[in-house]
Amino acid sequence: MDVGIGLLAAASAVRRLRPDADLVLSSDPDGMPWGPRTPRDITARALAVAEAAAARRPCALVIACNTATVHALPALRARFEPDLPVIGTVPAIKPAAAGGGPLAVWATPATTGSRYQRSLIRRFARGVAVAEVPCPGLSDAVEQGDEDAIDLAIAAAALRTPAGVRSVVLGCTHYELVAERIRTALQRPGLPPLVLHGSAHAVAAQTLRRIGHPPAPRSPADGSLTVVLSGREALLPDPAFTYAEGRFLLREPARARARRGPARPAAGAAGRESSG
Repeated sequence: MDVGIGLLAAASAVRRLRPDADLVLSSDPDGMPWGPRTPRDITARALAVAEAAAARRPCALVIACNTATVHALPALRARFEPDLPVIGTVPAIKPAAAGGGPLAVWATPATTGSRYQRSLIRRFARGVAVAEVPCPGLSDAVEQGDEDAIDLAIAAAALRTPAGVRSVVLGCTHYELVAERIRTALQRPGLPPLVLHGSAHAVAAQTLRRIGHPPAPRSPADGSLTVVLSGREALLPDPAFTYAEGRFLLREPARARARRGPARPAAGAAGRESSG
């Protein structure tokens, strides 16, 4: 679940580890954007999106959204656990700091400098130089699939990123959809390749651990896909096909199943300042 298509990164990571997983992608286009909302509003919207996913009887609920994790994780766990495991998304500051600095954390303006992000930096990046870089407009541009706006937002954030940064934490799930464009904008001639740290793979692995289904990347690619937009079954919105993750999820067999109806509950997983 996410406010928008930022969930594609985690969903495709689950699909790669378990091609047989039935995925429910639940988002909230009617409630966009979540970033300017109060924490209480965000929690209410996140609960509604989660209820729409839970109605399809998944084995796990993935909060593929940093904003929803920050504000709504306790409420979601109180509502659904222990019957339905809830997995949140945390910026990958810990593994990035383990590799040394300097590093940068790209995040939405509302998350940059927040108590939540600062606490992660204090806990996991002691002694490491960390630059917090706000990326206004980037998640919105990614959500809309607006190529020009994406390039402008990335270029502006790159100018705010200190020279010499060795790694970048992608602190919004939407940013993972344009990771290579971010790498290209930040890579400096003559320097080692920049390391980007997203959350999707770790979230997917944790999801499978929580439900007791080990990775099986060679299992039959027969997992179904159900898309729920503000409580209504639908197809993925057109901007999703701008990204490799969206095209990967909606290979033709999955498209046919998505049109027919909800996913079965076996071995499934329900897939972050406007968006992630």
